[in-house]
Amino acid sequence: MTNKEDIFKNLVAHAKEYGFIFPSSEIYDGLSAVYDYGQMGVEMKNNIKKYWWESMVHLNDNIVGLDSAIFMHPRIWEASGHVGAFNDPLIDNRDSKKRYRADVLLEDYLAKIEEKIEKEVEKGRKRFGDAFDEAQFRATNPNVLRNKAKYDEVHARMTEALSANDLAALRQLILDCEIVCPISGTRNWTEVRQFNLMFSTQLGNVDGEAGTIYLRPETAQGIFVNFLNVQKTGRMKIPFGIAQIGKAFRNEIVARQFIFRMREFEQMEMQFFVRPGDEMRWFTAWKQTRLSWHKALGLGDDKYRFHDHEKLAHYANAATDIEFEFPFGFKELEGIHSRTDFDLSNHQKFSGRKLQYFDPEAGESYVPYVIETSIGLDRMFLAILSAAYCEEQLEGGDVRAVLRLPACIAPVKLAILPLVKKDGLPELSRKILDDLRFDFNCQYDEKDSIGKRYRRQDAIGTPFCITIDHDSLQDGKVTIRYRDTMEQERIPIESLRSIVSEKVSMNKVLRQIHKIG
Repeated sequence: MTNKEDIFKNLVAHAKEYGFIFPSSEIYDGLSAVYDYGQMGVEMKNNIKKYWWESMVHLNDNIVGLDSAIFMHPRIWEASGHVGAFNDPLIDNRDSKKRYRADVLLEDYLAKIEEKIEKEVEKGRKRFGDAFDEAQFRATNPNVLRNKAKYDEVHARMTEALSANDLAALRQLILDCEIVCPISGTRNWTEVRQFNLMFSTQLGNVDGEAGTIYLRPETAQGIFVNFLNVQKTGRMKIPFGIAQIGKAFRNEIVARQFIFRMREFEQMEMQFFVRPGDEMRWFTAWKQTRLSWHKALGLGDDKYRFHDHEKLAHYANAATDIEFEFPFGFKELEGIHSRTDFDLSNHQKFSGRKLQYFDPEAGESYVPYVIETSIGLDRMFLAILSAAYCEEQLEGGDVRAVLRLPACIAPVKLAILPLVKKDGLPELSRKILDDLRFDFNCQYDEKDSIGKRYRRQDAIGTPFCITIDHDSLQDGKVTIRYRDTMEQERIPIESLRSIVSEKVSMNKVLRQIHKIG
């Protein structure tokens, strides 16, 4: 097990131990790929939602919010293409009886080739030191070139098979790459077949085809079918956007990597309606705006990269992902897609209702094009948590587990700690708490030594601890401790609000983001 795997395993355990994330239905042995957010997790999740909503809706004059229903008319999913095309290519291993996504098996295989290349480059760097020319090494080293050629060949065949929906070619590629089942270690594979990811249920009391509806697999369609309702009631002019946060459901077969891929998850999506022909300009603008939003949290600019799609979805004419470096590698965090007029045109066709916008400047009606920004809230939560988690070696051999969370996202902003449980210190501490809890989510703790209490607050990512001691009763000052540096300083009680407010304010982060438009 690599160090990164160790740390990720520790992070998952830490998230449970400190009330961030629990396995769902745990007392009944759990439910695969379903999780509950605990008392710390729900606070942090709400802070992420607030950060997204404030920046997306409140900072843009031409973007408004929506909260559409999870249950929707089944014809919506025919119009959107989900009934016919929302599938994953699945393959079973006959010996282990385990089922896998064929494309994921191949992606893992390609990732291993990439690892071999990077190891070879690292060996070269060590061998040549300061004289190392990485570009020349990659262009001339026979081992790198051999692996690169293999990678390119497999990648090209996979892309071609997926684009053509050629399931037989996908299976043959898995066989040619000699990919084995991680459980059985054998290559006894079935044929590849498509599996629809939507959960279905019955509306009303009568079973049968007529009563079948679906749990929504995405939130976007609720925006599209309400396009005219919002446009007319809000007197919105193109370009404008509709934003939504809500639950979505996918019957993922390969649900893995903790909360990265789940069956019940939450999305933060915005659909931006533009004039046909303007979509690529807005696509480029939204790419940069969304990247700025992520980077403003200060998790590290090098942890993000764009990945343009080679195989476009049936509705798109351009698509890119903002990928984040999770402990298990760079993976999709947010998607930005140019959806053309596919959704509105299809809903117009299937419903028989016009979904057009009359443009007073152009003097004509048209079906708008759409730029979508879509981010998984749970993935965003995991990205922040994994970037913040740190096991820090201290003097004397102790190790502290600390979450270096962005202060505006941290579930608890301020811990108030009386040095002892007597001599009037708890009373003064409670008075400070009652004054500050209207501004910040505070925690009061008087149990155990002050050192242990500091460690507990470090573990949940609290940016500041306030210690009230005997001198506080005389001089009206308290000791503030900073989470990241563990430094302490003496400040007046009346300065607490302004000092903490300046540090934990979300406004400070929001002001770094340039408003689009």
